[in-house]
Formats: sequence, structure tokens, C-alpha cells
Amino acid sequence: MVCKKILLPVLIGSAFFFGACGDDAAPSAPNPTPSSTVVPLPGLSSSSFAPIPMSSTPVPTSSAPVPASSATPAPIGTYAPLATTANPAFAVNHYALWKSFHFTTEEQEMITYPTLATEFNVVFPAVYMPAGRVVWSSQTGYYKSYCSDNTTTVPNMKTRACTVSEGIGYGMLLAYFNGDDDTFLRLWNYSRAFREYSNRKLMPWITQSFHWTEVDNSSATDADEDIATALILMYFKSGNALYLQDAMSLINAIWDAEVNPANLLIYSGDEDMWKGTNPVYNLSYFSPVALRLFAIVDVAHNWTGVLNAMYAYMQQVQNAGTGVFPDWSDGAGNAIKPANGSANTTYWQFNKESVRIPWRIAWDYYWYQDARALAVLSTLNSFISKKASGDPNNMALAVNYSWNLAVGADYTSNTVVPSQWYGAWCATGIAGNATWLSTCTTGLNAKVPSLTTQSYFSDILLTMYSALLNGLFVRPAGV
Repeated sequence: MVCKKILLPVLIGSAFFFGACGDDAAPSAPNPTPSSTVVPLPGLSSSSFAPIPMSSTPVPTSSAPVPASSATPAPIGTYAPLATTANPAFAVNHYALWKSFHFTTEEQEMITYPTLATEFNVVFPAVYMPAGRVVWSSQTGYYKSYCSDNTTTVPNMKTRACTVSEGIGYGMLLAYFNGDDDTFLRLWNYSRAFREYSNRKLMPWITQSFHWTEVDNSSATDADEDIATALILMYFKSGNALYLQDAMSLINAIWDAEVNPANLLIYSGDEDMWKGTNPVYNLSYFSPVALRLFAIVDVAHNWTGVLNAMYAYMQQVQNAGTGVFPDWSDGAGNAIKPANGSANTTYWQFNKESVRIPWRIAWDYYWYQDARALAVLSTLNSFISKKASGDPNNMALAVNYSWNLAVGADYTSNTVVPSQWYGAWCATGIAGNATWLSTCTTGLNAKVPSLTTQSYFSDILLTMYSALLNGLFVRPAGV
């Protein structure tokens, strides 16, 4: 589950807080055939830019096991070693299954939501086509009114009409690493269109299908970082200046609105509630690779300073507790309730936010072997290895551990190990525990996305961890 933002509607003179929560070029990836279509940014001529690759090449949907003989060796040299059991074909398969259920196109939604579709062209004129989105989970709380369309005849889409910016960022990264240029372009156009329509430099954190209805235009920093990161990677891969141009627009806006100028720590969003005299930080929003790429393309801002400040803060928080992270913390490194009310009973736990930390730090270690990433991951792996008696298939991986037991208890009611947590704890082994990494990569490859209306978060993180640990995170030249 992931929670981003609350709304404060005034009802009969009283303010109510509502949490918005969901659930709980790769060597063997598909390689679409380019076309000659160019999709320029508004106001720009397309004549000076190379074509943006597009394709309708289908991806496989089989969940059958992949023979070990098809395994591709992990990259060597400047990459940290992956498990001997790593197999990119499993990651490609995870992506295909995830995409089959959690991704949809504007053309498909014209049929799914015929009532809404009459006005899709308000946000999506021809310049932003083709477009696609990552579907959020079914909603039953406050956002049900925005995320539901009972006129549809597609049962599993009645309460899934919303998309969150996080899903667009994750989706663009997954599409990039799977060589799926058509999906990348569609998700990029989705972000571009809503930023243009909302007259914002940063992506609104929640949107309704392809419709103009404004749900909440505030930003979520992790999504902004991931969208910009995907664009930079695609720029280095393709040389297309449009990708870099849009990435720079996002990067400048992130610096202006989502970096604390006093200490260079990353705010959780662009709204004042994340700032103030005692800001609340979310360490799962710290993407070291993003900051390294920003520093390459944007020399006007001190992104290396942000990287160093965030690593120092991360180690401060980790060293002050049990070895895991709280979902939310203040500037002094203490667990604290977030301003959006989303984690009042879990903020001190390594929980629904922090499950992304091992992915982001393992990615940095895989590409750059930073000693700070090694230290963070080693501490996490030592913690869980002791709890699980060295066995990645132990139920100890199902516990949401407390950062400080004096602040609050562990959450121990899970009856299975959620797939996103299996992937997260698996990734900690990249820091040198080869036995752990090999065993749990095999276990990860035996899992498949749940593909239910509530599995948006678990499925997309399973797919992301699989892509990283099976070797699809191939670095383009120049980064």
C-alpha cells in the first residue's frame, strides 16, 4: 500500500482529513521496431529532432517457467555482481504479466469509459497521442467518487479510473529497461498532457483516466524523480533532445519546489504541509541514481550536495534505530507522523513506504558501488538474516519491523510474505551476501504478479525488483 496526500474538504464548517491509499536496453527484452513518428512538445518544431521510436510489438503473456539454459550472464566490470541464479527472461515475463493487467491505453479507455471518453481530447489533443496509463487499485474510500465510473461494462475497471504519478514513473522505468518504447512514449505523453493541462511543471499526483477532472494537482517527489530519470536514460540511449528538454524542465522544478534549501534534503512534495519549521521526510523518496543523473545534465544546481546530504541523513536515521527505517522521519532523524495523516499507526515501522528503499539503494550499488549504499544494505541484510536464521524463505520476512521498539511495536499479523517485501529483502543481499541473494532470487523468480484490482503496488514493485535482480537494469553509455 502507498499513501501520498490528503484533501481537506470543508463540510458543514469542519475540516476532514482523508488518506489516499492504494494497495498494499535489456539484453533479452523485447526490442520494438522504430517508426518515423515525432511527437513534439507544444510550441516546438519537430524538424530539428530525431524520431521517437514507437511500436505495437506485443509482449508475451505466458507465465510458464523459463529454462535455466536461457539465462544471460549478469553484466560485469562496472556492475556489482548479481546472483548466479539471475535470469533476465523471468524479469521480461514478470513485466509482460504486469503490463497485461495494470497498463491501459487511451484507445482502450475510449471503450472502457465511453461517457468520460467524450472529453478525453480536452487533455489529450493529437500532440499528446498516443497515450497510456498505469491503473491504480480499486478505491473504496474518499477517492471512490473520483476513481469510479459505473457506466462502464468492464467489471474490474468500475473503481479503477484513477492513476497516481508514482505509477507513471515506475511504468516509464520498467518500459525503458524492457525496451518497450511504445509504452514509454504513451506514459510520457500522459505525464506531459496533464502537466500542460494543469499548467504545472510537476506531475499532479493523482489523475482520473484521460479526463480533465482535477483530483489533486499537488506533486509527489518520488514520481517526479522517476519520470525525470527515465527521460534522461532514454535521452542517453536515443540521443533525442526532446527527452532531455523535458527532463530539464522537471529537474529545475524539483530543485525549486522539492529540495529544502537549508539542508539539501528532499521534501515529500511541493505543498507547504511538507515543509514548515519541522519538515517530515520519506527516505523511500531518496533516489541516488536520479540525483547522479541530475548532476550530469544539470550543472547549475548542487545535486551532488543533495546526494551527499541524503546519504548522511539516511545513515543517521538507520544508525539511531534497530537497523531498519521508519516510513517517515523528521530533520533530527526521529520517526514522526506525516502531515497527510496516512500513517498515524505505522509511521515508525519499516512498512508500506520503506519497502522501496532497498530497490533504490541496491540500484545505486549495482551501478556505482557507492560505499554508503553498501553500508546501508549490509545493515539491512544483517538485520533480516539474523531474524530469518539465514533463510530468505523464512516468515520473518513478513514482519514490518519497528525502527525503535520504544516508539512502537513490530507489525506481525501478516500470514504470508508479500511479494514486494520478498523482493525488498532479497535486494539487500547484493551488498555481499551471495548465498542469500542466490536463494532469494530463485524464490523471486518463482513468484508471479497477483493481477487483482487491489494488487497495483505489490505487482509493480515485484516487477521492479525482478528487473533489477535479474539484470535488466542495463546502464546506457554516458551515465
